[in-house]
Amino acid sequence: MSSSALLQSGQEFKRGLITALPVMLSFIPFSLVLGAQAIQKGMRTGEISLLTAVNFAGGSEFVAVNLWTSPPHLILIALMTLLVNSRHILMSAALTPYLKDLPRRKVLSALFLMCDESWALAFTDAKNSPKQKFSYYFYLGASIGLYVVWVGFTTVGALIGPVIGDVTHYGFDMAFVAVFLVLLKGMWKGFTAAVPWLVSLLAAIAGYLFLPGAWYVLLGTISGLTVAFIMAAYD
Repeated sequence: MSSSALLQSGQEFKRGLITALPVMLSFIPFSLVLGAQAIQKGMRTGEISLLTAVNFAGGSEFVAVNLWTSPPHLILIALMTLLVNSRHILMSAALTPYLKDLPRRKVLSALFLMCDESWALAFTDAKNSPKQKFSYYFYLGASIGLYVVWVGFTTVGALIGPVIGDVTHYGFDMAFVAVFLVLLKGMWKGFTAAVPWLVSLLAAIAGYLFLPGAWYVLLGTISGLTVAFIMAAYD
């Protein structure tokens, strides 16, 4: 890589890091909640740190912590994690056109670091760029920043959890909802384009109310995707 290309890559990485800073700050209370809950469930600090480092997906980590017992039911936890993370299949598929020409090592690192927030930030940035161009290093800067904050503060939450008690009493768990509302606003294209979101939301709510476990995640994903395909076919 030439010096000019290296400089540009560094600038894009820094831009992604700065753009993701508000989301990083919102990660702090949410990750503290996860760490504290994990300790209350009987997990060790090293175990929750390893969980967040290997499986960078907050929703499935909360499911894993809630299902944690001593000894843990590993097969059940693995299946629920797979179910909750099923949305990542669609997210990674959406990234494919932008990553297909990159070396495998870059593709694998991008997919490993992908989370809802970094994915949304990268696509919003691409949509707002003059040439609708996806910036790999912008995405990498945002993703690594979010990853470090998430793993780090989950560990902090595990360490201070026994001292501060149930952190949900402080309303920290609302950070998750607030982040997603902001991300959805950034990707808003009008009511018509949001119909699949609405269908997915309603299907997920119905699944949450009437089905056991985390099936509402898969139900919401499939419902929204089906409506999006139907709308595209008649567009």
